[in-house]
Amino acid sequence: MYVCVCKAVTERNIREAALAGARRLKDLRRELGVTSDCGLCAASAQACLREARKAGAPVQSTPTHSAQGDCH
Repeated sequence: MYVCVCKAVTERNIREAALAGARRLKDLRRELGVTSDCGLCAASAQACLREARKAGAPVQSTPTHSAQGDCH
């Protein structure tokens, strides 16, 4: 699922960034551009990053979808 439509960033991109060492939203912004345009993705990106870190940043082969825009 797309987390940041402005920069076309997906849940998978965030998981991969977490696996590569991203620990804060600031890291995602630097690495992927998340929140650098409209900023509406900040809460969802933060939730995805937190979940990826908690789960050890597994990368799924197919993205999951959530109507609420969070990582499930």
